[in-house]
Amino acid sequence: MQWHCLSFDQLTTHQLYDCLKLRCDVFVVEQACPYPELDDHDRAPGTLHLLGYQNNLLVAYLRLLAPGTTYPNVSLGRVATAAAARGNGLGHRLLAEGLRLAEHHWPGQTIDIGAQSHLQPYYRRYGFEPISAEYLEDGIPHIDMRLPKAVNADQP
Repeated sequence: MQWHCLSFDQLTTHQLYDCLKLRCDVFVVEQACPYPELDDHDRAPGTLHLLGYQNNLLVAYLRLLAPGTTYPNVSLGRVATAAAARGNGLGHRLLAEGLRLAEHHWPGQTIDIGAQSHLQPYYRRYGFEPISAEYLEDGIPHIDMRLPKAVNADQP
């Protein structure tokens, strides 16, 4: 697996195409959910794109968002693995790498996500806890979840 973590301006046109195709394949086609995939967060200041390639094919992707972009805290989103690459732990490797990078770029920061409700057990394995009631987003049940970071002992 080759991981690349890039800002929008660092993405090549081929990498951008790969990202958008994987996201559309998973979130629009596979989930039969037309929604505004291009939301301007991809090119927001501080946004990073994590791309996971196997044999020159993009099979894993997630987006890291700086605090204040979609939530007051750091956020992860658009977590996707290609259908053909599922069932071998790739999703766990993707999330672990995303969390590692979030800690690298925003040390000690709390992380918020808007998770599809059925994925709560998956995210709970990494310490995320629900912080909202369930809501519909584009016709799919979601819940906001948070991975709190320890407060600095020097702070009141």
